[in-house]
Amino acid sequence: MTTPRNNPTPTPNPRPRTDAPFLVGDRVKGTSYVPPGPHRREAPENFEGVVVQVGSGYAGVDAEQAFLWVKLKDHTERQALVADTELVEE
Repeated sequence: MTTPRNNPTPTPNPRPRTDAPFLVGDRVKGTSYVPPGPHRREAPENFEGVVVQVGSGYAGVDAEQAFLWVKLKDHTERQALVADTELVEE
């Protein structure tokens, strides 16, 4: 027998305090990051979307350049530097 979950009425989610400039689910805009090297056909582009990943997921990997991944309306993703990204006020 399954016990039903107690799902309280959803309330607006205030952004929790954190040292991270962005959280998964934040709406952001900025300029995409294109790594140096053999990516000559790619160029940075402006974007707006929802943060789906902050950092690489591996401790210390992004220590010098903090990255995030953003999902766009067309369901593609862009990588961006935190420094080139800002929150979109809703």
